[in-house]
Amino acid sequence: MKLKALKFAPLLALSLLLAGCAGMTGSEQAQDGAPITEGGQDGSADGAQTSGAQEGGAWSGSPLENPDSLLYTKTIYFDYDVDEVRADYRDVVAAHGDYLAANPAVTVTIEGHADERGSREYNIALGERRANGVKRLLMAQGAAENQIITISYGEERPAAMGSGETSWELNRRAEFVY
Repeated sequence: MKLKALKFAPLLALSLLLAGCAGMTGSEQAQDGAPITEGGQDGSADGAQTSGAQEGGAWSGSPLENPDSLLYTKTIYFDYDVDEVRADYRDVVAAHGDYLAANPAVTVTIEGHADERGSREYNIALGERRANGVKRLLMAQGAAENQIITISYGEERPAAMGSGETSWELNRRAEFVY
């Protein structure tokens, strides 16, 4: 007798599940009777803000998080076996230097990285030269030396795994960590 009842248990559970789902019609009403609409469909202007930018207004969040600012770029890339900041990243470094000069209480860590080619010791030294090169440019913009910490990870913290030019390009970098 118990065996026959167990055969029908999955069928009964499936029936209850389907019956429960049939009463749900999507976005008609919540359990308390309030209408449910997709975000922005009701035309109201109030509600939670999803960013620091107001519609048609200026950025109101941290300048470091403004996607329209050069400060938003926290990673700069280097050419192979070079520690000089590329021309296309000099404006980014200058913007960070200006920010530090205007905010003397702020500190930043510059992390220098290298790709996997070369010895471990060489890559640590190259990462250090890259971080120090960025530091020199920051100080030229007015940042104080005590605001900037440099560290080299060499090849130890790759941004991209792999042994090819695409990965190597992403690993030859310096990162701003505020």
